Amino acid sequence: MPTPSVELRGERDAVRRPRATAARTRGGPRTPGRAAAWARRAPLLPALVFLVVVTQLPFVATVVVSFTRWNALAPDNRGFAAFDNYKAVFTDPAMRSAIWTTVLLTVTVVLVSLLLGLGLALLLDRKFWGRGIVRTMLITPFLVVPVAAALLWKHALYNASYGLINGSLTWIWRLFGSADPPQPDWMTTSPLAAVEVALIWQWTPFMMLILLAGLQSRPADAVEAARVDGASAFDVFRYLTLPHLRRYLELAALLGTIYVVQNFDAVFTITSGGLGTANLPYTIYQTFYQAHDYGRASAQGVVVVICSLLVAAFALRTVSSLLREEVTR
Repeated sequence: MPTPSVELRGERDAVRRPRATAARTRGGPRTPGRAAAWARRAPLLPALVFLVVVTQLPFVATVVVSFTRWNALAPDNRGFAAFDNYKAVFTDPAMRSAIWTTVLLTVTVVLVSLLLGLGLALLLDRKFWGRGIVRTMLITPFLVVPVAAALLWKHALYNASYGLINGSLTWIWRLFGSADPPQPDWMTTSPLAAVEVALIWQWTPFMMLILLAGLQSRPADAVEAARVDGASAFDVFRYLTLPHLRRYLELAALLGTIYVVQNFDAVFTITSGGLGTANLPYTIYQTFYQAHDYGRASAQGVVVVICSLLVAAFALRTVSSLLREEVTR
């Protein structure tokens, strides 16, 4: 007859055996599952390595150079500069002027483009004959190469001698019998406004596309119910459309800010950074290619990248919130 200790040992073994079997059962499929997951990710590894090499390594090199004293005009005076380049960045009057110009340029372009894009999106949200053709024509400015768009505005529109704007003024004045029409030099009298108008023309379609997508995702039943209850078009826009578009307005403003802050083509092509239009990218270009101060130019670039990353972080949060809202519907 078995002793109590033997019985207890047998019961313990009987309890442990199913647990071990279950653990092996749970652990068995893990290895093939992990292998399958790595097999799916393996084709992406070369792209990830290429992305790191192309984007991250140059940025790391830029950070390293930003802490060095390196000017091509003084090759013998090269060495470790600690934070001297960053101190020069934040104390340089030209840099402060470039920061103010960048802020003013970005805020003006983004706000005006956002308002115009909202108006065009509301127009295209309605059904009318030829809507597809109108949509295609409105998107076209965003598809033009930035340098080509800047050249178009500089020569075909702004030129004081043969530009379309002054030519239209001449034609209008002659209609009323005047032989002395105004012929302003737009790039000299209003240089920053000239750059802003060119950028607004190019970025309004981008804002329009984002806001049009937001308008077409509105719940149609809520709009119809509001109209049945007697709400006016303004009430529908104020209490239904505008709150629904809030996330899309934030996303368009943040993405537009990221791109306009980094704009170089329009400033370089239209005004060459003169007459108070030099923004941060153009100032970095001047420091690097004209002053040949590689250390300070790298420090300026690092500051601009950090500011852009902060704005991009807010943009990513807005995108993730939009995606969560779409999933919960």
